[in-house]
Amino acid sequence: MNHTEYWRCSYEKNQQHHFLDRVIEKQNRGEIAGVTSICSANSEVLKAALIHAQKIKGVALIESTCNQVNQYGGYTGMTPLQFVKYLRAMSERIGLSYGKLLIGGDHLGPNVWKKEPTVTAMGKSRILVRDYIRAGYQKIHIDSSMRCADDPQHAPLAPKEIAERTADLAAVS
Repeated sequence: MNHTEYWRCSYEKNQQHHFLDRVIEKQNRGEIAGVTSICSANSEVLKAALIHAQKIKGVALIESTCNQVNQYGGYTGMTPLQFVKYLRAMSERIGLSYGKLLIGGDHLGPNVWKKEPTVTAMGKSRILVRDYIRAGYQKIHIDSSMRCADDPQHAPLAPKEIAERTADLAAVS
């Protein structure tokens, strides 16, 4: 990323931050306000969400899960950086500015690799979170609540273990 791109992204992040501040301010005044989040990789769904945001002069929050998009391509065949580039190109064609596009990662954690030992699954999860952030995702939802292959399979994962794994991934971000 060159300096111009860095400053453009910084400006856009500030614009997004201001948008979210306005949503919170409205909520604090008792007004109904929020952000619609679309978690999909379907091109028609994404196009509709971006067109709607452009039409209402709003913001589109598009998310992908660790199953859809990951460092190995997920079921979409896209890495986090490829998905971001895909969304930005689609936004540009529609006329929605980058500052009106928020990109989020949903349920990032070991879910994709839960049939593997914890050390392997969490190692891949660290790379996943890092790649999402480096690609320009602005919203990161960490989910470390699932058991891995070497966890006891007869009960839910212990809250302490979930917290430790979540803290591990949060430290990456």
